[in-house]
Order: sequence, then structure tokens, then C-alpha cells
Amino acid sequence: MVVFSLPLASNASSNDLGNDDTIGGNVNKYMVLPTGYCGQPKKGHLIFDACFESGNLGRVDQVSEFEYDLFIRPDTCNPRFRVWFNFTVENVKESQRVIFNIVNFSKTKSLYRDGMAPMVKSTSRPKWQRLPPKNVYYYRCPDHRKNYVMSFAFCFDREEDIYQFAYCYPYTYTRFQHYLDSLQKRNMDYFFREQLGQSVQQRHLDLLTITSPDNLWEGAEKKVVFITGRIHPGETPSSFVCQGIIDFLVSQHPIARALREHLVFKIAPMLNPDGVYLGNYRCSLMGFDLNRHWLDPSPWAHPTLHGVKQLIIQMYNDPKTSLEFYIDIHAHSTMMNGFMYGNIFEDEVRFQRQAVFPKLLCQNAEDFSYSSTSFNRDAVKAGTGRRFLGGLLDHTSYCYTLEVSFYSYIIGGTTAAVPYTEEAYMKLGRNVARTFLDYYRLNPMVEKVTIPMPSLRKERPPYKRPLLRGPASSHPNSKGGKKSSVNHKDPSNSF
Repeated sequence: MVVFSLPLASNASSNDLGNDDTIGGNVNKYMVLPTGYCGQPKKGHLIFDACFESGNLGRVDQVSEFEYDLFIRPDTCNPRFRVWFNFTVENVKESQRVIFNIVNFSKTKSLYRDGMAPMVKSTSRPKWQRLPPKNVYYYRCPDHRKNYVMSFAFCFDREEDIYQFAYCYPYTYTRFQHYLDSLQKRNMDYFFREQLGQSVQQRHLDLLTITSPDNLWEGAEKKVVFITGRIHPGETPSSFVCQGIIDFLVSQHPIARALREHLVFKIAPMLNPDGVYLGNYRCSLMGFDLNRHWLDPSPWAHPTLHGVKQLIIQMYNDPKTSLEFYIDIHAHSTMMNGFMYGNIFEDEVRFQRQAVFPKLLCQNAEDFSYSSTSFNRDAVKAGTGRRFLGGLLDHTSYCYTLEVSFYSYIIGGTTAAVPYTEEAYMKLGRNVARTFLDYYRLNPMVEKVTIPMPSLRKERPPYKRPLLRGPASSHPNSKGGKKSSVNHKDPSNSF
């Protein structure tokens, strides 16, 4: 993790520490003492810390007895990106009131304008909650080069608690590894985990395969859905959506069983494990935005991206494998709801077919917005997975970026924003998985799965049969000329 130790000493002014360029790492158990204070530290002298996994806080300046300016540590080796924060505060005094100002965001547009609020939890209340929006302010500040500042007021109520604040629900590399370990221990014959490669800092690039074992026989024709997540490490909702997809696909739900019979799901849930561990927002350890390097990823500078790209090209060149979907999951910092980005094609029929999946998802997920879904070929997106693979793969393949708001969704016919919870993000993932049932018209398979069929011995299910690729498809399945209701409200208990 990124460590920058500051002394347990009196507060330093902005002039003492200089500008943002002086931030070299995370604060490490940094106690803020009043200016000129020479006695022993006591309760109420706050201790800030971000030296833990996915932590981020680069500097603390005390403005007054009650107010503190907080500086986000830029992504490692890239000062352009300053959005994600995640830090703890301890040594508080009961009923101590403070104002925290996050003063160096790299973005001007933000969902804080629309009611988003930071997350908070404490040792005695370990469930993440959003702060009340009425306590959060987002404004342009003349004291900070006219940068936009997010200020929030908070009252500490339990002296023995350690409080943690974050931009959004954290989802760490360690949590991800524990989750995969728990799945592996279930010994499911349709779940396979392998290490596709390693990051620069030797963290695992995990690849999951979820399908019926019959689909993995040598020579078997495969329809593949490839899903990736967390290429941008601060976009934590991506991991919750991805977990929702995985949880559903490995379940015994009749739809999941039918999907496993018909499709091969390849999932790389965390493409940037170093960035996740370090608490970066957008970049890898070496400061690269990996989602701009799909055209020519380096095996030493972008090893995880290089490994995934090589696998996709290998599947593309396999005549027995039809790579039907590529979906890259992200989170969006300025828009509401879930929505998709797709590609633009000269072939009008192909372009119309590409709209089918997001339209079906809109019917299945109340938080997904088709009206926010767009199809483009922006030059700045040329190095993304969606754009690169959309140009590489043939007319039977569709590539999307799935975006989900850091903050909330608006249900059709209403204007009220419903804040996302961890469970709501995972529900969107489950609905993404369910939508493949409609796309491939597998409802008859589900009906057969749900009918109990007595048997004296294990037999291959009698319902497996070839089906059309999609509701609007008139293409054969062969690859031919290719080589040319959840409760979404926050917890009632509050801080």
C-alpha cells in the first residue's frame, strides 16, 4: 500500500506543506494538534489514517478548531486523477462536531451536485451508510484555486469508535479473494477458477469459467459471454454488479441452470488488482489508465490486460468458439441509473441487433435506463475494450460497456432518486444474467428444468438442443467468415 508517514505533531499550514504536488502517499496515523499546542495529546485531537488496503488520504490541514481541509492522494504515478478517498478517524470526543472539506477533486462535474453523500461506518456500526444529503455541500471555492470542494458536517457520538469515510462502498482485493475462495470450496462442477496471469506487484488475475461441464469437452462448440470488471480501481460498484452476476450464475435457480447448459461464461472480475489494493481511482500501479491500452498492451507494463486480450484473441481464432458478448463493467461519477455504451456500425441491421440486449435489460431491471444508453465511436474511447473488440470481432459479436451510477437510480415515472446499496448493485448483476435467458429465448429450457424427472441413474438432461442466437438474428450459429424487489433504502439507524 502507499505509505506516507506524517509526524504526530502540531498541525502544518497549507503554506508549510506546499501545493498538491507535495502529496507523496497516504497519511499514517497522523494526529492533528492545535497550532501552538505543546501539551500531551488528548481526546478530540483527531488521528487520520489511510495506510490500509484501498485507503486514500494524502494530507490533512486544520483550518480551525472544528474544520479540516482534506487532500486526496493522486493515483500512483499519475497526478491527474483525484476522486477516490477512503480513510479513518479516531481519538474522537463524544459530541465532537467537525466539518471536513475534500478540496482537490480532479473532476468538476459530480453527483454531489445531485444529492450524493459520502459513506460512513464505525467499529460499533460496521454497515456502511450514506451521510444525510443535507449535511453535504459541493461548491467552487476561491480559497482552493477555484476548485470544486465537497464539504460535509459530522458529529462523532462514540469516543471508543474508529470512524471510516469513503467515496463509495469499498470492495477490496482481499475481499474479492476471500469471495472466490468461498466459491471454490463449494466444489461445484460447473465453476472453474484459474490464474490467467499476475499484476506488476504479483497479485492474481483470476479468470472464472461458469458452464456445464459438457460444454468444455474437447471439440464441443461453445457460445461464450466474456465479462470484465474493475479495470478502473475506484469504480467499486463494478465489483458488486459482477458479484451479483456470479452469484446468480452459480445458483440452483432454474434460469441459472438453463444458462449454464447453453452458454460458457468467462469472467475476469478484477483487471486492475494493483490499483484496487493501492486505493487508486483510475490507474494501475505505474499510472496507466488500462482502459486506453487495449490496442497494444505491454506484457510488462499492462500484464493483466495483455493476458485477457491474448485469451480473447485465442478464443476468436478457435473455429469451435463463438464469442457472442463482451461486457466491461464500470461505475459513472456524473449520471444516474445503470446504462450501456455500444458501438456504431455501418451495417444498419447489425446496429439494430446491438440494441436488443440493452432493451431487454431495461425490461428486467428497474434501475437500468435505455434512454441513457448510447452508441458512439468517440476518438477518445478508441483504446477501450468495447471499441477495440468491437472492431476486432465479427458481426455475430456484441461489445458493451455497462455503467452504473456511484449514487442512485430513478425509477420510471418518478423523479425521486433511490440511492444504490450494495444489494441493489448486486441485484443489477443478477438481472444482467437473467437477461441472457430472454436474449437466447431459453424459456422452454427453464420450463423443462423445473419439471422433476425421476431417474434411476445420472443421465444427460434431455432438454439440451441448439437454439437461435437471439430474437432478431437470422445468422447461423457457425462463425463462417469470421477470419475476415429489494429494499433499497439506507439503514434506519444513523450516526
